[in-house]
Amino acid sequence: MNLKEARGLLRALAFRVARAAIRAVPGGRIGAFGDEPGRIGAILVVNLDRQPRRLRRTMRELRRFRTHDGKPLASLARRMRAIDARNGRDVAATADVDPLYRLGDQMFVQPDAALADCFGPNEPVTMTRQEVAVARSHIESWKCIAEGSDEHVLIVEDDIWLMPGAAAAIDAGWKAAWQRCDAGGPDLLYLSYSDAGGTATRMDICEELFRPERGLWFLSGYVLSRRGARLLLRAMPVNGPVDLWINYRFGELGALALSAPAIGQRPDGASDNSYSVLPYLARAGIIDADAVEAPRRGATGGVLAWTAGGERDGLAMALSILGFRVRAFAGDEPLIEVDELQTLLETWDALVDPPLSRPAWDRIRRYGRVRVLFEPEASGEAGWRALGGRTSDPNVLTGSHWDGASWRPLCNLLGVDEPAESFPRGPLRAWRTFRDDRSAEARGGRLPAGSGVAIDDSPWVVPPSGDWPAAPCCKRRLPPTVSPLATAPMTSATPLIVAEAGSFPGNLATFTRDRFVHGPDGAELMLSASEDGGRPYRSGAFASARSFTHGRFQVEIRAARGRGLVTGFFLHRHGPRQEIDIELTGDDPSRMLTNVYFNPGDEGAGLSYGYRGSPCRIELGFDAAEDFHLYTIDWQPGCISWSVDDVLVHQRRSWEPTPVPHLPMRLYGNLWAPRSNELAGRIDDCDLPSTAGFRNLSIWT
Repeated sequence: MNLKEARGLLRALAFRVARAAIRAVPGGRIGAFGDEPGRIGAILVVNLDRQPRRLRRTMRELRRFRTHDGKPLASLARRMRAIDARNGRDVAATADVDPLYRLGDQMFVQPDAALADCFGPNEPVTMTRQEVAVARSHIESWKCIAEGSDEHVLIVEDDIWLMPGAAAAIDAGWKAAWQRCDAGGPDLLYLSYSDAGGTATRMDICEELFRPERGLWFLSGYVLSRRGARLLLRAMPVNGPVDLWINYRFGELGALALSAPAIGQRPDGASDNSYSVLPYLARAGIIDADAVEAPRRGATGGVLAWTAGGERDGLAMALSILGFRVRAFAGDEPLIEVDELQTLLETWDALVDPPLSRPAWDRIRRYGRVRVLFEPEASGEAGWRALGGRTSDPNVLTGSHWDGASWRPLCNLLGVDEPAESFPRGPLRAWRTFRDDRSAEARGGRLPAGSGVAIDDSPWVVPPSGDWPAAPCCKRRLPPTVSPLATAPMTSATPLIVAEAGSFPGNLATFTRDRFVHGPDGAELMLSASEDGGRPYRSGAFASARSFTHGRFQVEIRAARGRGLVTGFFLHRHGPRQEIDIELTGDDPSRMLTNVYFNPGDEGAGLSYGYRGSPCRIELGFDAAEDFHLYTIDWQPGCISWSVDDVLVHQRRSWEPTPVPHLPMRLYGNLWAPRSNELAGRIDDCDLPSTAGFRNLSIWT
């Protein structure tokens, strides 16, 4: 646990203790609430079916307060069922929500020069499933208000608490809002919000409240009139996150907000929300978050699954998303005997289409800890029945009780939560994404203590054996016989390659377009100290204008020299994060670092774990910062090869030690400065400025 995590846990614990201590203390009377005209007549608590504890906690908080006529505030509250992002039907396409919005909408609510420098206002962004679910939850609340009998309703999320002084602040704000409004009272009054980086435009300010023109985040506590609800429904569809979209409605609603929030969100509750704008903020260098929390491994006694033999590995991918380390079989392997099955389940959490011998079948039938599942029309189910396997067993899921493409029956069997991602189609089976194509020497080994190789611990990495990586091969690779799809000498600008601006978490440098310079000897990226008040260094980066699925990518590179500097040439994607790297560190230019990051899922999946990846260093036999050399990434289904000057130096097949990335990626080059000293040492400003050269880029697909 790092220090930041420890402090967060201590704050959450202190908050929980404080709330427990004050639970029995009356919160006071809030005269703004009551059954009489001119008061807030109802409270809707938006709550997920799977979160009854949060609802109880919120109702307990409301019971501390009294209405105008002395009734418990909780007597006005009723539950509003929240839309669950884990339910695919609930977040399917609907006329109420358009999931596509522009990055300019984000900048309307919270202007940011760094974001504007990196992306145009028309950059498209797609809402996450969680954002769609939140938007639909609020829309359903608006419908309820529009059709109901209460003129004003407070909508709250189920993780709120009333801050000290909330009763007086709400009463004063409610009175001031009525004084400002025509007959009928306010249509929208924020009792809870976050000022967008301190940029909110506040008009008509008084002691109790203000009129926002833009710049408020969150919809965790707001009063909406019946007239306001009908106006919002007429303005649909909601484009983008609902708390962003509603900023565009402030004028027509005559929105008001308390001078300071009276309702807060509890800091002691976990959230599985996912935000579509975060990758853009990270690339722009606006946020520099720590590594994503490591996924939890599946905790069953083993999973054996059989498919119907379709052309895609959807079931293997689904199990991988759930946190299981998955090995899939192609059907041409020898039968697995009892002892081998036990050994396999020590390395793998789930086996898909394993060719079991009859004794092995009999063993799993009698061994109650193993979960067994069959897709509809899976051939393995007939064998299970023939051996007396009981389909009524609670550890067995058959095709007659599952459609093979929905989460709930599968997750119930495995005892795990349903993910927010859609059930995957998976990669083509012929790509061998989850086949164990490691060499015989590499199988079964464990990374020896003290080897010095640091890799991520995740369900998508198999700890390599002590002889990994294998010794470099001296086999010369012949150049492709066909012409490349695209070439770029990089002596001048080309539509194929564009300059990048921004940054990413863990990078001390901000990329600016002026640090990517074309010249007669190719392009140069220059890193130097910066004095603009942001990150301490500025540098350059470039990217391909389009994405590629498999191919051969090569370029001549002269690496930057200097401690704390990394010259990169790599393929990368977000959602889910996948990456294939060549990195040349300035503190040790005689070696090349190769790396692969894999996260499971189809296009748009939100998995992005990876801190170290699965790196290994390759001896080059020369100084990469002295002159140009030819570096190649050859990415094919089930296999990645790295070559230097047309000599194969490293190769990985599936599960060596990760699956091979399978989704489209863009090609990048950059010069950056790691925040951690682990990769390239501590940067020394005396080595700056430093430059990396790139020329003669070629792509085959």
